[in-house]
Amino acid sequence: SLRITTAPGLGTHWLTPRLGEFMDLYPDIRIELILTDEELDLSMREADVAIRLRQPVQGDLIQRRLFTVHFHAYASTEYLKRFGQPERLPDLDNHRILSFGGSAPHYLLAVHWLATAGRDAKDPRSYHLMVNNLTSLKKAVEKGAGLAVLPDFIVEPGQGLVQLLTDVDMPSLESYLVFPEEMKNVARVQVFRDFLISKAQRWTY
Repeated sequence: SLRITTAPGLGTHWLTPRLGEFMDLYPDIRIELILTDEELDLSMREADVAIRLRQPVQGDLIQRRLFTVHFHAYASTEYLKRFGQPERLPDLDNHRILSFGGSAPHYLLAVHWLATAGRDAKDPRSYHLMVNNLTSLKKAVEKGAGLAVLPDFIVEPGQGLVQLLTDVDMPSLESYLVFPEEMKNVARVQVFRDFLISKAQRWTY
């Protein structure tokens, strides 16, 4: 078996849809996918491989950069009809701010910066909804509850979402495939590494 861990958003919207092809190629490998914002301890074999959204600092882990995850602010067309479209960061003061929150690591929370964008960090905007799941956050945006920062990979054409403030520099995160040194010659890890790298080369978000 192969135990893979990654963040829920990336695992749900990008990795899971590609695992069927991997299982067709390697039908003898059973996969256990663990979706969590916590970074499991690979050296303690809590998982075999991880896809992480920051560069690991542990020296005993092999790492391979995969792609850059870009984030932008989004709102639904229905929301914009009701409340108008923010053209500048100060305009956010007059909008409903939705945010990713909860107990996720700080580096994941930091990209959801609408509360402080364009103003003193000591005086943040109030959020109207905070949720600890990206899929739920996206659903709230789709239903016109407000505007939020979302990773581009979960936004598909035809979903009625509009990218906002396109001339503003938005946050991004680098993703890495990570596994322990002692796993580098394990066949199931090698084939998954090669498969994932081939898919990462087609990343267009």
